[in-house]
Amino acid sequence: MSQTLSSADVGHYIQGATTAGVSTRRQPVYNPATGEVSRQVLLGSVADVDAAVAAAQAAFPAWADMPPIRRGRVMFKFLELVNQHKDTLARMITLEHGKVFTDAQGEVSRGIDIIEFACGIPQLLKGDYTEQVSTGIDNWTMRQPLGVVAGITPFNFPVMVPMWMFPVAIAAGNTFVLKPSPTDPSASLFMAELLKQAGLPDGVFNVVQGDKEAVDALLVHPDVKAVSFVGSTPIANYIYETGAHHGKRVQALGGAKNHMVVMPDADIDQVVDALIGAGYGSAGERCMAISVAVLVGDVADKVIPKLLERAKSLKVLDGMNLAAEMGPIVTGAAHARISGYIEAGVQEGAQLLLDGRGFDGKTAGPGCDQGFWLGGTLFDHVTPEMKIYKEEIFGPVLSCVRVPDFATAVQLINDHEFGNGVSCFTRDGNVAREFSRRIQVGMVGINVPIPVPMAWHGFGGWKKSLFGDMHAYGEEGVRFYTKQKSVMQRWPESIGKGAEFVMPTAK
Repeated sequence: MSQTLSSADVGHYIQGATTAGVSTRRQPVYNPATGEVSRQVLLGSVADVDAAVAAAQAAFPAWADMPPIRRGRVMFKFLELVNQHKDTLARMITLEHGKVFTDAQGEVSRGIDIIEFACGIPQLLKGDYTEQVSTGIDNWTMRQPLGVVAGITPFNFPVMVPMWMFPVAIAAGNTFVLKPSPTDPSASLFMAELLKQAGLPDGVFNVVQGDKEAVDALLVHPDVKAVSFVGSTPIANYIYETGAHHGKRVQALGGAKNHMVVMPDADIDQVVDALIGAGYGSAGERCMAISVAVLVGDVADKVIPKLLERAKSLKVLDGMNLAAEMGPIVTGAAHARISGYIEAGVQEGAQLLLDGRGFDGKTAGPGCDQGFWLGGTLFDHVTPEMKIYKEEIFGPVLSCVRVPDFATAVQLINDHEFGNGVSCFTRDGNVAREFSRRIQVGMVGINVPIPVPMAWHGFGGWKKSLFGDMHAYGEEGVRFYTKQKSVMQRWPESIGKGAEFVMPTAK
């Protein structure tokens, strides 16, 4: 029996309505800037997942049969509504994640790009046709939806990452169950409400809040045909193996350790700007954050003094303050984990130039003295054997590694287990070309510190940064959320007499 949902609760969204579901488990939702509990999120049970999947399964036949152009029109209306309410969504992100408001606005804008892409679904679903592949036989292919698909999304982009998934999946004719992070869950329900206002039929989009219990229920549910995930590498590996074991198509994006190579000929001021923004933006809580500066030759002696000066002057403030450049850490647990990495770096012999652990939240704004605050942290003389180099910290900690030449920089990056994003700053066209060709990383920037592809290109890393064959969104996303069917056809008038014991040929 469903329980009562209070105004202080963040519930589920099933069959076109918010609901408390049947589970009584809850988890606090914090405002990271103040450390205060703002709401309670309900943690869904297996029964809640079953209800959401059942709603999606029931809605699938009619939605899949709807002409793609009509599904695209729903996406157009949703696009209009998201544009109208993008600041509302951004405020929700800042109040529960902590990233600065302007960064949250940018997150929503990148999500909007995917919706715009999904609006063109009739073109994206077109198949191929060949007349007369054999005598009297024509052959064509079509792409059809999978059925019920699920998205399991992280705390660091509570709007953009779900939008990497559900606009493309839904426009392609699937129905969707979203399991967002319980850390910042409110935006998921607001997006559900906007989809309903856009005319999306009940049951096509559903939200189940929760933790591992809800995740595992989705991974083993026989009616869930595909799962998309973004998060850490260990969990991505688990999602991939478990989902595949249960016969699902899986796209699991994992962790990162993104390097930025700085060549001696690079513009030093541009390099420092890039490292400050890419290293400390969103408090480093991005899978595309630059966490390692690879300084080639003598360029370190030019970069590090300016980098230290800029890092010391970072405006670490309440994210709702428009002057803020960096906000708080998302939770107290994340703050403790990042602080532990800083201590590990010190113990292993890296040179700590700037220690963010001493930041006083009282300077961040009124009521912020109990928030989850950490200043920018900068290490020099980091080596590949150190924990702070090998592991993803996911915080405002930038490590500087000194290497003698370009070849060593490339080998250093290629030897790392992660291959999500990478960047190279140089004025040399040949260096840029060779770097792009030789680097074993999925997303590459040349004088671009955060090379997140646009909506029609697709997002994905290599090595232990991606489990599965297809990247997120773009045409790769359309392929992931559809299956190809090939049809060969001929008519009785073209069929000769007698049995045929060979496959059709071009003769």
